[in-house]
Amino acid sequence: MIYSRSAEYAIRAFVHLATVPEGKYAMVKQIAEQADIPAHFLAKILQQLARKGFLRSSKGPTGGFSLRIPPGELNLLTIVDAVDGLADFERCPAGMAVCNDEAPCGMHDNWKALRNRIMEYLERTTILDLAKGFEQKRRNLERMQKKAAKRSSKSEKA
Repeated sequence: MIYSRSAEYAIRAFVHLATVPEGKYAMVKQIAEQADIPAHFLAKILQQLARKGFLRSSKGPTGGFSLRIPPGELNLLTIVDAVDGLADFERCPAGMAVCNDEAPCGMHDNWKALRNRIMEYLERTTILDLAKGFEQKRRNLERMQKKAAKRSSKSEKA
């Protein structure tokens, strides 16, 4: 994986939060169940991101979390940076103390190219992009399941 489990959970939760109507909140338990994330771990991550200004939080029976930043303006790089920081992307993949264009390790050029592609993907991909893709895949899966059910009922009748 290119980022930590915490960053992965944050991204999955943000994709869920992108579907929450403006002015409404989603409870941690609800997000955790739908995104298949341990609720206690998710609560800590979301509280951290709320303190950093990415989320609104509200207490009470209708409380929970909502995005403070529109999902189309929130890219993955921003989330990964907020949760993990970007130091791991700058570190030498061979573990050398000094590794740069002037004094490269044996993996430097390949890692640099790969790192740049990863960073470009994280920067270019927004939570809205992921939410739309997820919704499209969900609709496609439902369509396929309906077709399979129709075929199954036809074969049972024959």
